[in-house]
Amino acid sequence: MDDQNKNLILAIALSLLVLIGWSFIAPQSTPLVDPEAGAITANDGDLMPPATSLVPATEVVAETIEQSVEEQRIPIETDRVVGSISTRGGRIDSLSLKDYTVDLDPDSDLVQVLRPEGEEHAYYALYGWGPAGGMDPKLVPNRGTIWSLSEGKILTPETPITLAWDNGQGLLFKQKVSIDKDFLFSIEQSVTNNTTTSQRLYPYGMIAQHGTPDQIGFFILHEGAIRMSDGHLTKNKYKKMPDMDYSEQERARVDKQDVVESGWIGFTGKEWMTTLIPEQGQPFTSVAKYIESQDVYTAEARFPVMEVSPGGTILNDSRLFAGAKEWSLIKHYERDEAVERFIDSIDWGVFSMITKPMFWLLYTIYGFIGNMGWSIIVLTLIIKAMLFPLAYKSYVSMAKMKKLQPEMEIIKKNAGDDKQKLQQEMMALYKKEKANPASGCLPILLQIPIFFSLYKVIFVTILLRHAPWFGWVNDLSEPDPSSILNLFGLLPYATPEAGSIFAIISLGILPIILGISMWLQQKLNPAPTEPTQAMVMAWMPWVFMFMLGNFAAGLVIYWIANNMITFTQQYLIMRSQGVKPDVFGNIISGLKRKKSDAK
Repeated sequence: MDDQNKNLILAIALSLLVLIGWSFIAPQSTPLVDPEAGAITANDGDLMPPATSLVPATEVVAETIEQSVEEQRIPIETDRVVGSISTRGGRIDSLSLKDYTVDLDPDSDLVQVLRPEGEEHAYYALYGWGPAGGMDPKLVPNRGTIWSLSEGKILTPETPITLAWDNGQGLLFKQKVSIDKDFLFSIEQSVTNNTTTSQRLYPYGMIAQHGTPDQIGFFILHEGAIRMSDGHLTKNKYKKMPDMDYSEQERARVDKQDVVESGWIGFTGKEWMTTLIPEQGQPFTSVAKYIESQDVYTAEARFPVMEVSPGGTILNDSRLFAGAKEWSLIKHYERDEAVERFIDSIDWGVFSMITKPMFWLLYTIYGFIGNMGWSIIVLTLIIKAMLFPLAYKSYVSMAKMKKLQPEMEIIKKNAGDDKQKLQQEMMALYKKEKANPASGCLPILLQIPIFFSLYKVIFVTILLRHAPWFGWVNDLSEPDPSSILNLFGLLPYATPEAGSIFAIISLGILPIILGISMWLQQKLNPAPTEPTQAMVMAWMPWVFMFMLGNFAAGLVIYWIANNMITFTQQYLIMRSQGVKPDVFGNIISGLKRKKSDAK
């Protein structure tokens, strides 16, 4: 392999090592221990956080509680969401998004973010109080408690609702729930003490995920628990949570962090997120937990113990985000609702300082064009234009090496198996022609993080979901729907189902164009002098064509645009350096030569 190709492959390899190694060398936070934490109470099967002076439970999550005739459902209705709150446990456990459907079918179901216990992958939020200071656990509500609706009939942005529960022993518990016009709930918890003695207890919020949810499972995307603790972001992937430290008190795998001033915790995927958000300045303990015996994941915000005096009332305010990870909306909550660094709930990756402004640029372009496919192409053009000075140095170096290719072949032929002679004569040639094979390496290294960030931006944005481009591409978040197996729709056969063996070879129009664009770009680079390496490089575009064929169409459009812009830039620069690449002429000459040999 010639030095230029060695440098290119070395640059790519080093960049991949940096990306993979970052997760191992980046400093990890040490979980902080909750000073108030004690044992767990079963509390009638309640998903209760630990409290002081409580009796350990045999299990944290009981079997599904049978629905009682006393249970009621309080409707949630806004312009963007529809769902309901259960009076059993006061759970926010049914929520669908009006702006998002499961697929493009006109009769498709709405995307359901939260679902009640008893359904597959039950996923809900609940708020409550834990006993402290020797208080009887039966005096506080649990997840089976039936609350009564004391105020309101339906939860809308204009009409909050209030749930109440009287424990019959002098304590009155209330939860006032409000919702904005988007995806943010506000919960005000209160306890009024009508007894003659002070009572000690603490509020908490919890998100419970029953079973491991369906995931994309791509290594560059975080899916699982995510939290911000006083400006420090930490993540626990679903698949890693069973490896957290085991707590005998909790009977679960637990990772705790004490938050002094501001933070949030929840679960996130590529497009949807549910997050507990305590008020700014409110200390709490942030807990990510996996209950192995029940296969339940929880994210919890446990607040400090509070004391309510006779005749007094204590309050706790917090918020809940449950909805789509829309960049503009999340930015609004960060800026206008004081949710510190909420924008980091979007998975920007290790190059976030590049990815964030790049996404802003894509979002701005999309605001003018209104089509994500063309916005991706325009963004790629802008990035390539900004990087042109670096690209110019790389392509000039490649042009020189391409120009020296015939002389290098002669030197190789004359040197035979004498590697020392080959190296000496090559170095002499480089010195004579003032060519440096390594001169194109640094510009390539500098560009790789930028284009990885561009790939990341396109991958994580929800703007691609169900977004059409033109013609047959009606969803940029899904693979190209056309297929070579039915001649791109000319034959009356359906395309293979995703995941089947035929889907691998069912190339669409875009993946084929991608393979051709990679092949064209490769034809401008100096060919490896070693036969095996030359064969590997020749097959690479077509291997990648199949590998990337089932990727989202929006990503394939980005790769095609990048390849074709790169090809054009490199072709023009090589011409300016006196090299006249004849890509298609080489093909024709080769075909004529084969035809002549056959005769």
